[in-house]
Amino acid sequence: MRHIDSHETGSFCWIELATPDQNAAKNFYQPLFGWDAAEFPMGPEGVYVIFKLDGGRDVAGCYAINDEMKSRGVPPHWMPYVQVASADETVDKAKESGGNIVAGPFDVFNMGRMAVMHDPTGAVISVWQPMSHKGTLITGVPGTHCWADLSTPDVDRAKDFYEKVFGWKIEPGEHDTSGYLHISNSTQMIGGVQPASMRAPNVPPHWMIYFLVEDCDATAAKAKELGATFHLEPITMENVGRMAVLADPQGAVSALFQPMRRG
Repeated sequence: MRHIDSHETGSFCWIELATPDQNAAKNFYQPLFGWDAAEFPMGPEGVYVIFKLDGGRDVAGCYAINDEMKSRGVPPHWMPYVQVASADETVDKAKESGGNIVAGPFDVFNMGRMAVMHDPTGAVISVWQPMSHKGTLITGVPGTHCWADLSTPDVDRAKDFYEKVFGWKIEPGEHDTSGYLHISNSTQMIGGVQPASMRAPNVPPHWMIYFLVEDCDATAAKAKELGATFHLEPITMENVGRMAVLADPQGAVSALFQPMRRG
């Protein structure tokens, strides 16, 4: 197990599920990924669920979509968080670079300071300035976040935004002529940007979370038993690995990824 206690600025540090039914979410993700769940009271907003692995290492969060969010048409979804040194300064950069601030910056108790934003093309992403809560505390094992893909109709505009706001480097992979772009934070590869030509035209801009799995087909079969539907059945990406895209029973979309064995 690879335990971590902090994240580098600019990296994905947390993932969070917004769902209309937290109990149903627990009943799906706990057996699927072997997660445990701990509940933390949030006053009138109910409880916040933190999913855990390996004896209590935080892996993801979950909250219930409230009536106000439902009235605005907020769907069930997974949200990626990017670690920043200052949520306020990052929000200023985002505004200067064409982003739209949805919420914040605001403090989350003594856990951290955050903001939610649309990039200039409409994809939603959050930023996290850690205090007591350092984010995901385990990585590189089945059931943990391993990648994030951006789907947007305007790749150039999104690329300019994220490079300015987070200091990412976004460029084609070596010997890759598909149009797919790789996102690097410092020396670490953390995600990618899909070619606009490969997008379904009616799908809104969005970020998609990938979960590391040992056996994509077996995990996909388990997900179906638990009530998932699939947007993409398991497929092999040459020299990369095997993946699938699913919607949990409440509709939140994510992907499974089994890396190609090397050596």
